[in-house]
Amino acid sequence: MTAFDLRDLAGTTAVVTGAASGIGAAIARRAAGLGMRVALADFDGARLDEVAREIAASGAEALAVRCDVTDPDDLERLAAATVDRFGPVRLLVNNAGIDSTGRLWELDPERFDRVLGVNVTGVFHGIRAFVPRMLAAGGPAHIVNTASIGAVTTVPTQAAYCASKHATLAMTECLAIELAAERAPITVAALLPGPVHTAIYESAGSDGSAGAATRDRMEAFLRENGVTPEQAADTMFEGLAAGRFWIYTHPERADDLLRLRADRLTGHLAPTAP
Repeated sequence: MTAFDLRDLAGTTAVVTGAASGIGAAIARRAAGLGMRVALADFDGARLDEVAREIAASGAEALAVRCDVTDPDDLERLAAATVDRFGPVRLLVNNAGIDSTGRLWELDPERFDRVLGVNVTGVFHGIRAFVPRMLAAGGPAHIVNTASIGAVTTVPTQAAYCASKHATLAMTECLAIELAAERAPITVAALLPGPVHTAIYESAGSDGSAGAATRDRMEAFLRENGVTPEQAADTMFEGLAAGRFWIYTHPERADDLLRLRADRLTGHLAPTAP
């Protein structure tokens, strides 16, 4: 990946899914602060409109599109509306994500499917809707898919989330290889946040006593130890500008977890709790 100056993004267009709150809202605000036009998408239309109004009040152009990322037609509608309003997309951030906690045998099947649908299939639909348009536009573009530090480890009672983020990271790596093979002027990056103080666990589903305990523990942990969404957004843009594929909010913690996983894989060791 090639480094660039963030000032080059001024006057171009960004698309952010999961933009009604948390990291997505912070990324959208940061993009607007860089002088970008911003298309915001989220399932929560009311909160999405609030963020869009806030961005517009700052003097930036904002387009809010209520969108269920599990629906390919919704992503096509988002892509068409964005290009029609703002022109070619320079930055796509597939950020929408949810969690649901519980032991695998206790998880509600619909909740499990919803986590994979939003976190994995939603990223796929975003890629499928926007990449052909980016290729047709011919100019430089950037795609960031939000995975998680959970994409490189495994955590009991968070199997649905970890499975989805492992899949998202694998898909992001494949996308980077495929676009490089086409010599496309599109860079790809994976954002792997550690603890960020968002409301993800306030709205997370849970099953069984173990799932409820994990949800409550994680909500408190993020509140007390997480970096702010704004810090996560700044880290994303800094990593993107530096030309990094791997973008971590907590690089030292990531290094520790990566070493543990590498040792486990190369040593053919059975999994243990981190």
